Amino acid sequence: MPFVWQWRGRGDVRALDYAEVPALPARIPGSVQKALLDAGLIRDWNEGLWSRECEWVENRHWVYQTTIPTTALPEGHKARLVCEGLDYGGSVFVDGRHIGDFKGTFVPHVFDISESVRSGGKLLQILFECPPRWLGQIGHTSAMREWKERFNYGWDWTPRLVQIGIWDSLYVEITDGVEIVRVDCDTDYDIKSGAGMLTIHGETHASSDATVRVRLSEKGRTLREGTFGAEEFSEAGVKWEGLEVNPWWPNGSGAQPLYRLWAELLDAAGDVADARELIVGFKHIEWRACEGAPAGADPWLCVVNGVPVFLRGVNWTPIRPNFADVTEDDYSRRVRLYRDLNMNALRVWGGAFLEKEHFYRLCDEMGLLVWQEFPLSSSGLDNRPPDDSGAIGELCAVARSYIERRRSHVSLLLWCGGNELIADPDAEGRVRPLDLSHPMLKALAETAALLDPARRFLATSPSGPRVWAGATEYGGGVHWDVHGPWEMEGTPAEWEAYWRRDDALFRSETGCPSASPSSIIRRFAGGLSELPATRENPLWRRTFWWIDWPRFEREFGREPGDLEEYVRWSQERQAMALSIAAQSAAERFPRCGGMLIWMGHDCFPCTANTAIVDFDGNPKPAALALAKVFGGMNTGREG
Repeated sequence: MPFVWQWRGRGDVRALDYAEVPALPARIPGSVQKALLDAGLIRDWNEGLWSRECEWVENRHWVYQTTIPTTALPEGHKARLVCEGLDYGGSVFVDGRHIGDFKGTFVPHVFDISESVRSGGKLLQILFECPPRWLGQIGHTSAMREWKERFNYGWDWTPRLVQIGIWDSLYVEITDGVEIVRVDCDTDYDIKSGAGMLTIHGETHASSDATVRVRLSEKGRTLREGTFGAEEFSEAGVKWEGLEVNPWWPNGSGAQPLYRLWAELLDAAGDVADARELIVGFKHIEWRACEGAPAGADPWLCVVNGVPVFLRGVNWTPIRPNFADVTEDDYSRRVRLYRDLNMNALRVWGGAFLEKEHFYRLCDEMGLLVWQEFPLSSSGLDNRPPDDSGAIGELCAVARSYIERRRSHVSLLLWCGGNELIADPDAEGRVRPLDLSHPMLKALAETAALLDPARRFLATSPSGPRVWAGATEYGGGVHWDVHGPWEMEGTPAEWEAYWRRDDALFRSETGCPSASPSSIIRRFAGGLSELPATRENPLWRRTFWWIDWPRFEREFGREPGDLEEYVRWSQERQAMALSIAAQSAAERFPRCGGMLIWMGHDCFPCTANTAIVDFDGNPKPAALALAKVFGGMNTGREG
């Protein structure tokens, strides 16, 4: 129970007589929820209504514990505990000694444990306190002050499962103080000369006579190498031009050659004191006005290496609510699937978190451009970010961390302030996306400009004069980057009429719902009835937004004969609606710069959702239909 550990004293959790839950084995990375599930202490939250039975977990304090290997810490050396992902807040102890506190899911936390290690301390404990009570889909964005992933509290595609645990790497680092603290790398490709450009700089802790050796290689072959003073490397950096490299292309436009970049810190004797390795690629991005765009409109035609490219892909949401437990294979399977579906872009949505390094490496390898949002999202009751100096400072620190950790990835396309950040309605009831006049978004833009000036920054998605594309305003030049629709009303002929008149420059969210495969619905029913697919059925009410049962009844004048008939009709309808939408956008290129489907994969075994990839990671018919549309835009260009 909360604070009992503080009242009764800290000790080895295996011997505590006051712990409500006895000591259990835990994986790192991993969540408390998964450890409890593996031990049989909670039920599978994916089944029936059992997610509700897991909510007690949020109302306890949890202690992760392990033994630090015995290590002699030489004089002048330091030991640091590096925690790349803690979810969400608490304290760190070694042998009962308080080392420090942490708060915030989105940034790494580092603790100096030198004194404890030097004095023989071995028992490492990370205490997690109760997470924030509510950050979910409905609320007030302007009141959000807790920097934890919001989708965990319930969205229209997942119930509440508020993860607690260690979601990324954790290790002890020993240093003598001579080290590379950070390496930043920017690359570009000169389309006229056919050569690459690279700028590398960072931060080192070293003596004035130390040097940094930089080497760029491909498959073991050194392309360029140089040695520079450590101070020069930190202050001025290194810029190389005329590199004999091949350009990196998005999927469907060419190859994705990648190169290894090493930075080695050498002491006065020439020995390697520290090193960092980056995997880099070379591309050139321009943003041009779409053909026929209204005067003053934002540029939405993405030009890669001098060639206009239609951006096509999905909105990427977390693979699981307990994302600490997601494996590299889970990532590989889904990213590879999107590549094979002829997509070339993924939008990492602002209600989630900075994905793990492995995700971005996969996108580098498979040619998927990444639209990365900072952790802000709409809330329904108001959709304005907080604007006080404290919140702005905290979120800018998060943005700085995001950029410093991921900017070297060639797949990274742009930064975005967040999802659906919208002004209050005007006198006529119309709503407009926020822009850089908002203090939070202005500060985020300034942070991005300082740290990654070559990449585009968007205040929010959607952006421009309108949030949604309304048919009554077609031809008015007000649809730039828009969201919706997420459901198509009427008949296929009416859908085609809507899309035939479309004048949006870009569509970063467009969707249509369908049911999950009947096998998934039955497997996770948890004893509940699979039919009818209505809001009166508790199974379908879990994520009730996307129920189309009444539409089936109107179309056929009867109820579906069984679950299979309903699922087949629902999935065929989604496939048709999205095909019509995607084909329309593709045919308008370069008047339209692209379309991103909302959404990619199911995070939870929803009975119905807008996902085009099911909970098991298999494509629905809509995904296969989109692959045909998008495949027609592949160029087959070699790198």
